[in-house]
Amino acid sequence: MNASHSPVDFNDRMLSLGLARVSEKAALASAKLIGHGDEKAADQAAVDAMRTELNRLEIQGVIVIGEGERDEAPMLYIGEEVGQGEGPSVDIALDPLEGTTLTAKDMPNALTVIAMGPRGSMLHAPDVYMEKLAIGPGYAPGVVTLDMSPAERVRELAKAKGGDNDDITVCILERPRHEDLIAEVRSTGAAIRLITDGDVAGVMHCAESQRTGIDMYMGSGGAPEGVLAAAALKCMGGQMYGQLLFRNDDERGRAAKAGITDLDRVYTRDDMVTRDVIFAATGVTDGSLLPGIKREVGWLTAETLLMRSKTGSVRRMVYRNPAP
Repeated sequence: MNASHSPVDFNDRMLSLGLARVSEKAALASAKLIGHGDEKAADQAAVDAMRTELNRLEIQGVIVIGEGERDEAPMLYIGEEVGQGEGPSVDIALDPLEGTTLTAKDMPNALTVIAMGPRGSMLHAPDVYMEKLAIGPGYAPGVVTLDMSPAERVRELAKAKGGDNDDITVCILERPRHEDLIAEVRSTGAAIRLITDGDVAGVMHCAESQRTGIDMYMGSGGAPEGVLAAAALKCMGGQMYGQLLFRNDDERGRAAKAGITDLDRVYTRDDMVTRDVIFAATGVTDGSLLPGIKREVGWLTAETLLMRSKTGSVRRMVYRNPAP
């Protein structure tokens, strides 16, 4: 193993505060566009700020989950190198603004999200759909699986929780493709919280069910977001399964390009993120996980969730910053 790739080089404790700043700067940059109806401008502001701040870190960073392929995204594209080119070699997964529509419309749960781990520790997920299933910590391994029907998952989780089906709340992305899933879950007596966007936050809700009221996440969404969500759960605790979904040969080709040979594989949380990781998320609009950016005359206040899987530490940091 090359010394520059050695796990001892990943100084997660020192890097974590730098990662929090990256997340904060992206959120603060997009704050001026909350409720202004311009998704692209909000996203671009977050991307630019995140990139500038990443390049201040003493890392040899490679974006493995980013804004898309190089020809689709001018900045923070998959494969882009960031950082000062010195220090540990790291993989970076990010979504500079998870919930561009939520930000443009000033709707809840828009976040800036970034995760970092040693080089080679994160699944290079192609830009295709992934079937996802997640629950929070405290359950025996495999209490729910992707092999089970949605109704079975509700029944098994309710049993493990020591309650009834109607004690379970499932988070699902509101999309036409999920109509049958929603109907089946509701038929069990479980409640559903539908979200319009932001399935990284959706998965994270399971890990803090006492705060959010969400017990389980189900449904399909972007595979890159699945890896980010797995990084969050690796820090917060909880189980997650993901299986890539392919609609055509072009999408299967993307998987091959990313080095994926087993197209039917079911990935666990620790398959998607194989080593210790640090994770930061900052609230842009108010949500059940984090409050959004607060504006006062001359000041902006942001709250960031900063987590390390190595120690299981979860830190909430409030940053009051003079408005530009």
